[in-house]
Amino acid sequence: MHLTSSSGSITPRSRHLLRQTALAVGCAALFAVLAGLVKSGWGPLARFDQGWVDHLHSYARDRTAWTASVQTLSDIGGTITMRTVLGVAAVWLWLIGARVLAVWAVAQTLIGWGVLWALKLSLDRRRPAFPDPVSHAGGPAYPSGHAMASAITCAALVGLFWSQLRRGGRIAACAAAASTVLPIGWTRTALGVHWPSDVLGGWLAAGVVLGAVTVAVELRRPGALARDIRRVNWRTRPRVQRIVVSSARPAPHDTAFDEAPDRPDGPVGRGPA
Repeated sequence: MHLTSSSGSITPRSRHLLRQTALAVGCAALFAVLAGLVKSGWGPLARFDQGWVDHLHSYARDRTAWTASVQTLSDIGGTITMRTVLGVAAVWLWLIGARVLAVWAVAQTLIGWGVLWALKLSLDRRRPAFPDPVSHAGGPAYPSGHAMASAITCAALVGLFWSQLRRGGRIAACAAAASTVLPIGWTRTALGVHWPSDVLGGWLAAGVVLGAVTVAVELRRPGALARDIRRVNWRTRPRVQRIVVSSARPAPHDTAFDEAPDRPDGPVGRGPA
């Protein structure tokens, strides 16, 4: 796959590939550092984790109604819910013909699940323990499955419609994703079933999966994700807008990736092999 055009400039496709590679590599490096600190029992991190968990547990133990509401939020944002949401999105993508994008969404879910348990079992970190717990969870602690699944799902959903949004819409979408991911991660610490570093590790692991899966699909099927994104854009536009844009659009050129028409039924230029 060529990373540059004939003029020597970096193409939008190669920029996207480089960004996703940087996301995966950067998150993997940070995750490895954090995992090493967790495994070695590094004092400052252990004290930070213990202090936060002890404080939140004391607060939750004395406030039953508050704890019940936090537990409800945690249940709503659980791994099953998040994977179901992304699964429904994948079915919709398949039905509208964006099948590479549908496979991408399913891969994010399945690979994320597999990576989560591989990491949990390999690190085998014990969860916080209290004589009077306010909540219970099974399995090793690091990384947090709630944090990882919610980050993968929300980032994937934002990515599906990113190219359709203007600046204000992108800010709103990122704010909505953050207001979902951050509270879900916080509930796991507030309930005393995860250390704060477990949650951070879950977010970093999500970045690795998101970037790595995207790079793998892009290398296997160059340009296919972008073509499917254009298909999603076309299918989700208002019908009147489709007519106006179609009548105003000049004749398509299929010689370059960026000049391929938005309409999925028309000729779409293939990226360089």
